[in-house]
Amino acid sequence: MFYEVVIPAAGQGKRMNAGKNKLFIELAQIPIIVHTLKVFEGDPNCQGIILSINPAEEAIFSGLISLYGFKKISKLTAGGSERQQSVFNGIRELSTSDIVLVHDGARPFIDSGMIAALADAASVHGGAVAAVPVKDTIKKAKDGAVLETVERSGLWAVQTPQAFRVSALLEAHKRAEAEGYLGTDDASLLERSGQPVVIIEGNYDNIKITTKEDLYFAEAILHKKSGSALNSLD
Repeated sequence: MFYEVVIPAAGQGKRMNAGKNKLFIELAQIPIIVHTLKVFEGDPNCQGIILSINPAEEAIFSGLISLYGFKKISKLTAGGSERQQSVFNGIRELSTSDIVLVHDGARPFIDSGMIAALADAASVHGGAVAAVPVKDTIKKAKDGAVLETVERSGLWAVQTPQAFRVSALLEAHKRAEAEGYLGTDDASLLERSGQPVVIIEGNYDNIKITTKEDLYFAEAILHKKSGSALNSLD
């Protein structure tokens, strides 16, 4: 299933406290965003990549695109003050595909098999998200006191990519903008319109690098994947 992907990349990652866009932090001497882009660049079903960026960082992104030889980045568009606006700006630049994926630039460990499953599901249902079952006990609290323990059997931790029919996502974003609604993710915009969104079980390695501690996990995952690749050649 052919698709285009929008990657919001304008955030400054305040929780990382790195003094720069966290996507430029290096893993194995390669910027996080480059790891992410390589997955889509190498996927034959990806017809184009749209990056929503801070215009002040355009020269940095352009330099990385040139340095690593990316050919599928079809547009650098201005990001907004909120992630939702960055995605909206991106999807308005889509060209020919019926399916769009939205993916966090700080999730470099997605794989082409999951991407394909999400695109296929979106073509059937309209929307699909990657998610993993919640493993921890979840408690609802107020003012530091536990109110209740939430039954976790039906709880999922949602990841990206999230995949949609372009027409459905564009309409959901237009409605949200008109009504001043800010969702927690793109799928929530479809949900509030009563449109179906299905879950495709993801992978616990598909972490979002948000804090400095996440970098340790990212290095470990990268090391594991590198070892698996070497073993496959034996």
